[in-house]
Amino acid sequence: MSTPPPNPTEPLTHDQFLDALEAVAHAQLRALRAFRPTPRRRGRLPAHKGKSNIAIVEDVLKAAPGPLHIQDILAQAQQRFHRQLRRESLVSALTKKVLDRQTFVRTAPNTFDLAQRHPPV
Repeated sequence: MSTPPPNPTEPLTHDQFLDALEAVAHAQLRALRAFRPTPRRRGRLPAHKGKSNIAIVEDVLKAAPGPLHIQDILAQAQQRFHRQLRRESLVSALTKKVLDRQTFVRTAPNTFDLAQRHPPV
């Protein structure tokens, strides 16, 4: 707001009146937007999020006939999904999944496969 606050003993100027109306309109718009279940960005849908690194690895291993070394997983992720994954982060995430006995198993050093292909003993 560009004009100073009104003096209660003086009538509002035209600019002060417009500033007050603008402030009310902004407050009403904020209140209306608060009732929306999902945020909207000027009529556009929210940006589509890509697959997670783990989802990419799962897809790569599903397409493979068997276990893959981490280097092969990284190469397939780059080739098929155009994503360059960080080796250390990926090995760490896969190791956590292996330890939790979720989704993946380690068949050799830095070699992983889908747990569904290796039933528990």
